[in-house]
Amino acid sequence: MWDQNIRSQYIESVKASLQKYDEQLKDVNQKIWSNPELSFEEFGAHDNICALFDTLAGDGYQVQRSVYGMKTAFEIEYKHGAGGRTVAFNAEYDALPGIGHACGHNLIATSSIAAFLATCEAMKALSPPSDGPGYTVRLLGTPAEEGGGGKTIMIDAGAYKDVDACLMLHPVPMAPQKPELLSVASILPGGYMANDQVTATFTGKPAHAAGAPWEGLNALDAVVAAYVNISLLRQQILPSQRIHGVITNGGARPNIIPMSASVLYYIRSQDVKTLKLLTERVVKCFEAAAVATGCTLDLKWGDSYKDLRSNVPICESYVDTMRAMGHLTLFDNTGLKSSLSGASTDMGNVSYEIPGFHGVFTIPTEGVNHTPGFTAGAGSVEGYERSMHCAAGMAVAACQVLIDDAFAARVKADFDNID
Repeated sequence: MWDQNIRSQYIESVKASLQKYDEQLKDVNQKIWSNPELSFEEFGAHDNICALFDTLAGDGYQVQRSVYGMKTAFEIEYKHGAGGRTVAFNAEYDALPGIGHACGHNLIATSSIAAFLATCEAMKALSPPSDGPGYTVRLLGTPAEEGGGGKTIMIDAGAYKDVDACLMLHPVPMAPQKPELLSVASILPGGYMANDQVTATFTGKPAHAAGAPWEGLNALDAVVAAYVNISLLRQQILPSQRIHGVITNGGARPNIIPMSASVLYYIRSQDVKTLKLLTERVVKCFEAAAVATGCTLDLKWGDSYKDLRSNVPICESYVDTMRAMGHLTLFDNTGLKSSLSGASTDMGNVSYEIPGFHGVFTIPTEGVNHTPGFTAGAGSVEGYERSMHCAAGMAVAACQVLIDDAFAARVKADFDNID
């Protein structure tokens, strides 16, 4: 039976493991941060993480490179005995164009690596073979969260089919009103939203813009009309919903009526059900622009991220552990609402498949996520140290899933009962 005494034993074992691997974790974190790589191009991060575990192969870690149909995905596994439960940690490591690790994916990867190592070490030390069935701990390298939906590809390829719980952490800026706050485990809706991505391409007819404009059908006018239509639509959507886009192709020269023009839009809502309705309204804005200008419309759908469904028992275990270690950790969005609201993640798709945990931790920055100021914070010493505190909390929660039958049953029941 899991109690405070058992929790304390696992906390001490986990902390000792993190100290043991501190230099290796610092090294891999710095390598990822200083060499930002875009979606599906994270070859350096993939190789550096796998190389770390190659040096630990004698400890029972099995490394598989370029798995689940992606060259930069990996799977590292520690298996003890037969049967039992499986816990996975997601490591993200893709960066953003022009601003590097402005979402702190180097810290996401490092905290998951750290939690994976600490979970395995604690289980080996405190759950000897005579204690019952086996267990599996898995570290998944998940490419292309910022664009490409790496986890959705991995879901389709079966990466999560035998997993009982999946955990990860994400950095956000410190809350000015609560600078001492380290972490949040949130179950409130709206923190991570469902998200559709679509490119609308309008095709018209080129003509000389000065000599014979009446001969043309202006695709750029269609793009502008669609943009205005959607801007008007924003007045009549819920305050929590988001629609935002950019013109990706507007033509070549002012004196040529553009034959083709395109916009890329992200559409976000609280959950999959309300997103479907909102997306239908956006599509009507595109269709109206095509009718008004006489252009044809082609829609190319990109990644579709589901809203995040956090597992309550895992959140509770994480928060209890963090507080037991003396860190201020909340069990809601209090103090971080502005940092959380409006974002989307493919971890949401994972949370629809299996019980999931996606906590956040605060780091010192001079800007919010997706700004250069956040890039600097993601590479700071304090950012790394705070990620390690939270990795410890995540590891202890993972150990509880593996060894506590009653807790594991609660985790599964909570997942099964989500509407």
